[in-house]
Amino acid sequence: MTRYVALLRGINVGAGTQLAMAELERVVTGLGVADVRTYLRSGNVVFAADEDPERLAGRIRRALGDELSRDVPVLVRSGAELATLVDGNPYLGVQSDEVKLLVGFLAEPPDPARIAALAVPEGETAEFTFAGRDIYLHYPDGFGRTRFSNAFLERRLAVPVTIRNWRTVRALADLTVD
Repeated sequence: MTRYVALLRGINVGAGTQLAMAELERVVTGLGVADVRTYLRSGNVVFAADEDPERLAGRIRRALGDELSRDVPVLVRSGAELATLVDGNPYLGVQSDEVKLLVGFLAEPPDPARIAALAVPEGETAEFTFAGRDIYLHYPDGFGRTRFSNAFLERRLAVPVTIRNWRTVRALADLTVD
């Protein structure tokens, strides 16, 4: 079985987005996958399955809709994909403060023209590097008030995006090690 993490977009980040992790764990367990556990309260579910990740993402999204009346974008990555992301972060050598390092997980690779046109808003210091269908993000001035946000990336790239901080990415990679 392959170890995966499902990343739910926009969970527990404000009013109307609350989802108990016990409920999330129950729904995912009900899909017949193994060794299900959540990490933190932001919609991260680690599990094992012998199934295509895109199919898993669709099944989890449908189950959340059917059982909890929640339509939530779900992105699935394997432990191997997370390990590759952890090993390849181009900003580790220039930034020691992990709070300023994040990863944007994209539901699918964006159109190459949209990638080429992506730019940090004028006056901001953020940096980014694409890694397949994910994007490394570096915010030297912090993520709190940037305009180069999750919503900005979704508008510019025209694909669902969910962002996790570097500490969470590393922890999820560790939890998916076989």
